[in-house]
Order: sequence, then C-alpha cells, then structure tokens
Amino acid sequence: FDESMHGACLQNLPVVFCMDRGGLSGDDGPTHHGLFDISYLRGVPNLIHMVPKDEDELADMMYTAMLHEGPSAIRYPRGIGPGVAVKAQPVALEIGKAEVIHDGSDVAIFGLGAMLPEAERLAEMLRLEGFSAAVINPRFAKPVDRECVAKYGARCGLVITLEDHVLAGGFGSAVLETLNGLEAQVPVVRIGWPDEFIEHGKVESLRAKYGLTAEAALEKARPHLSHMMEQVLAKHL
Repeated sequence: FDESMHGACLQNLPVVFCMDRGGLSGDDGPTHHGLFDISYLRGVPNLIHMVPKDEDELADMMYTAMLHEGPSAIRYPRGIGPGVAVKAQPVALEIGKAEVIHDGSDVAIFGLGAMLPEAERLAEMLRLEGFSAAVINPRFAKPVDRECVAKYGARCGLVITLEDHVLAGGFGSAVLETLNGLEAQVPVVRIGWPDEFIEHGKVESLRAKYGLTAEAALEKARPHLSHMMEQVLAKHL
C-alpha cells in the first residue's frame, strides 16, 4: 500500500498494478483471497481501478493502462476466464465509462467483473416476474461512471450491485456515495462478501453460503420489489 501510494500515485507515475487473484481465490484460502483491493485503493488520488468481465476486456484494460499517463490497477480472478475470443488489436477504453449490456426501466443491476454472469441471471429472474432490468458492466471501480449511475438512479426504483469483494468500502459503497452526492432517493441492495475472513473452499459453494448468487440477491431485493409493485397497483386504482 505504501509503495503504491508514495511510489506511484503521489508522483502520478504510469505504473500498472495487476491485482492477480482479484476476488475469491477458492482453494487457496483466506491468505490468498483478493477481497480488499478496491477498498484500500479507491481512496488513493490519481489511481484508476479497472475490473474486466472477460479475457478480451482484460486485454483492452491492459492496453488502456499502458496508454494512461497515470497509475492504474486491474483486478482479475484466479483461474480460467469465460472463454471469450480475444481480438487481434485491443481497444483503449474511455476512462470511467461503464458498458450497458441490457437496458431496463425498473431495476438497475451493476455486475462488477466476474459477477456479471450473476447479474445477467438475476435480470432474467426479474424479467420472469414482470420487472424490466438493466444490466451494467461497470468496468471501473474508480472512477465510477457518475453519468450512468445518475441515469439509472433516476429512472429505476431499485439499484443492485454485485461484486466479488468485501462490502465495506467496495464498489457498492462507491455507487452509494455517488447516489448520495446526486441526492438520489433510490434504494440500493449490495451483494458482496461480509466483514470477515472467508475460509478455504470451492468458489461456487462459498458464494452460495455467503449469498453471492442471483438467487440470494433476488431474496434480498424482495421487500423493495414488493413496494414497487404496490406503487404500480396504486397508480392503476
């Protein structure tokens, strides 16, 4: 932390920090889970923090980092990616710009990095229940896409964030801070790891145990969804 802050960020040097094992590292156990990097780097000035959804976007982020004139960090999980083909020439990303995977008007789901597939599963569950769900690939843990958050915070009745990181100081916290700065009143449901050291185990089993699944997110969102349905029914009475 001292080296990243004083050695790179204070001097605004073009250093790239590759956060290997970003997220739960499963079989490696609590000494190797990468669940804290967003929170301890997000407050450092000059740094940008990127989180790819797949192999191709990781290449784009490496290319973006090499072109960026200041310090940057990229977090990616242990193991193989989803199997997406990597294009011959990477593309530089616009700093702080999220990618809208699916548009929607009732619920906005921000699925950071490896949690994007769960975000898409959650969106499908919501659609089956009659809700229009937007799915957003944030790409950047810092800076957060303020314009995107403002747009969906104003349009939707609920915002849900999913991250493979502790909730304390993580991406969901950044979204909450952004909405607070915008004085938006939309409720936010955050899905992430609790404030404790997570044991050794298979990723899927630990996600199920600690509620980092689309099913758990849906249940946590239930009270807000019920309230939204009540408001819709009231308008038609």
